[in-house]
Amino acid sequence: MDKVREFLVIEEEEGDRLDVYLSNQLGDMSRSYIQKIIKDKKVRVNEKEEKAKYLVKEDDKIVIEIPEPKLLEVKAQDIPIEIVYEDDDVLIINKPQDMVVHPAPGNYENTLVNAILYHCKDKLSSINGVIRPGIVHRIDKDTSGLLMIAKNNNTHNSLSEQLKDHSITREYEFICHGVVKEDKITVDKSIGRNPKDRLKMAIVKDGKNAVTHFEVIERYDNFTHMKARLETGRTHQIRVHALSINHPLLGDVVYGPKNIKFKTKGQTLHARKLGFVHPRSKEYIEFNSELPEYFKTIVDKLNK
Repeated sequence: MDKVREFLVIEEEEGDRLDVYLSNQLGDMSRSYIQKIIKDKKVRVNEKEEKAKYLVKEDDKIVIEIPEPKLLEVKAQDIPIEIVYEDDDVLIINKPQDMVVHPAPGNYENTLVNAILYHCKDKLSSINGVIRPGIVHRIDKDTSGLLMIAKNNNTHNSLSEQLKDHSITREYEFICHGVVKEDKITVDKSIGRNPKDRLKMAIVKDGKNAVTHFEVIERYDNFTHMKARLETGRTHQIRVHALSINHPLLGDVVYGPKNIKFKTKGQTLHARKLGFVHPRSKEYIEFNSELPEYFKTIVDKLNK
């Protein structure tokens, strides 16, 4: 049975597109999925059907019927993946930019999970359910780099505990706007949902504790190549913390400037180093990833 939600538009929300407004109200649904619900005629504004581009007005009464989740079976797909390391417990993947980690409403195919289901068959942890088998942590679609996959539940529990203890080494490289003056900066600012835009994260007082250690690698005219070491792992942490010191990431269409001189598919951010204690051997192991071509191309242009 469909779940019905009702909303009343307030003055501050007037002028938003209908799909944007609903995305902000329903923070756990993608805008494309909400557009599909609107197209399926399951949204009414003042008892009338409207298109996704409709601009909401103060006192509009909006009713949305959210379809009941279907029993989902994520299919295995023969998608090439770069395997950095593999044993009976752990799989380390070097994820390319522009690849989604796990399925979500409206996007059930061509994700990293579809690829590892094909590669690992039934040898993946089941702790995170059918949508995210083996996924202990994730990186954004447009972020490239190293990810660890758990092939059984004991491994998943061990790696999750290490994440909670902040004992896993996670280092990223990125390029940001502006010239960063300090050689090293530590940002200790809590992160939570942006109250004005549920699709974004922001620095908020009642958010979750978040700490990032930044270090300059190279300075250029108007840009800086930097390294970031995560002490915690919040959604969009590096991107939000970089913005908080007025140095948003190059190519970040969500938190950065819209007009840039480089053609990018998204933020210039690469998960370069990953280290943890192996759940079975109890020995610390560490992996490094080369900067991808899209990143090297930008660095070359900046050097010139």
